[in-house]
Amino acid sequence: MNTIPFQLRGEFIELHKLLKVTGVCASGGEAKALVESGAVQVDGQRELRKAGKIRAGQLVQTGSTRITVQPVP
Repeated sequence: MNTIPFQLRGEFIELHKLLKVTGVCASGGEAKALVESGAVQVDGQRELRKAGKIRAGQLVQTGSTRITVQPVP
């Protein structure tokens, strides 16, 4: 399992943007397609909202990749 820590600046980041900035997807379009396909989970639940708000403390997973969203210290 590949784990990517992401430090969140601000209140939230949209799911498709998170997938792009962490390098899980090469483009925003690719990230949106991945979410639409049902291959992304947020806190263990399938997430189909491309612009779903991801906040500190949440866990995003797709395939063998996990993104842990942490607040900026």
